[in-house]
Amino acid sequence: MKPFFLIVGAGPAGIGMGILLKQLGVENLGILERDRIGSSFRQWTKEMRFITPLFTGQGFGALDLNAISPTTSPAYTLRKERLSGEDYALYLDLLAEYYDLPVREGVNVTEVMKRGDRFLLKTNEGDYEADAVIWATGEFQFPNARPFPGAEHALHNRYVDSWSKFERGHYVVIGGYESGIDAAVNLVAYGNEVTVISAKELNGEKEADPSLSLAPYMWERLRTAEQTKRLTIIEKTKVEKMEKEKNGYTLFLSNGEQMVTQTKPILATGFRSGAEQIRLLFEWGENGKPKLTVHDESTITPNLFLIGPSVAHNQAIFCFIYKFRQRFAVVAKQLVDCFGLSHEEDVFTHYANNQMYLTDLSCCEVKCEC
Repeated sequence: MKPFFLIVGAGPAGIGMGILLKQLGVENLGILERDRIGSSFRQWTKEMRFITPLFTGQGFGALDLNAISPTTSPAYTLRKERLSGEDYALYLDLLAEYYDLPVREGVNVTEVMKRGDRFLLKTNEGDYEADAVIWATGEFQFPNARPFPGAEHALHNRYVDSWSKFERGHYVVIGGYESGIDAAVNLVAYGNEVTVISAKELNGEKEADPSLSLAPYMWERLRTAEQTKRLTIIEKTKVEKMEKEKNGYTLFLSNGEQMVTQTKPILATGFRSGAEQIRLLFEWGENGKPKLTVHDESTITPNLFLIGPSVAHNQAIFCFIYKFRQRFAVVAKQLVDCFGLSHEEDVFTHYANNQMYLTDLSCCEVKCEC
């Protein structure tokens, strides 16, 4: 009897892995999605755009940064360079249809258990069994909404539909990474005054890796916002707690100062790993990420794999699509080898030739001379 594999999550990681397994000839496969394909992208704020540009360069050995399979390009398909969340969800929809992926939408996995050599997944639709589980739930559905006492009185940016709906005024944004600056520049563009409280120094130590620093696209937008004189950035300062007052909110800062604002503060404090849903099936590192083998497999639960933005190995962070897609083939190779499945070997060669099969993690440090 052939083994059955289940992918949980139908975002770019789940759809990308499904495409690869189908190309390898794996037919006993299912993809469970609790909402719709690409649902996280459909919930982006209306103004949010990809910070990584899209460009069709496959013919020159340069894969589109946001493609999830070697022969596709969202830039080519949608004729756009900066996609919205809805745009990218459409790209995922088209791929799922083209490759005839076995996606079941509206299936919410509530529990995963290991019974002997097999997995039992409890869902709102009943129980599923699988020989291997690939966890691809992403992070957007799991905002870090309680980073300090009183944070429950703030609004996490993940729940903002459009910045245009905010009444004109002054807003405090807590967090100085991509999502915080994105919130700030959009609010400024709509005529608001904004104060950003950032734990780090934005223009401090130069980092070429956009996982650790603002992307060029965000720097460009930030400079435009600064020219309006309506943006203030307080750097190297943390919010230690917040209290809701009768007429506003008081923020207690790490520099000993207090800040009072009448409008609800905006949290841009990032996200937690989607693997927290099945926390007991992973060991966890001090970085808040699951510990993984060299095959991105749980160190304590055999045949449970993690793909997507929560994958991390020492100093290597795979939080962007163009990074975590490089690990799909690593997981797929382990699966076909472990279960002794016949497969199209040239598929792995094709992925490797398109920079989508990364096994040497020593090459992941990003350096620029100038």
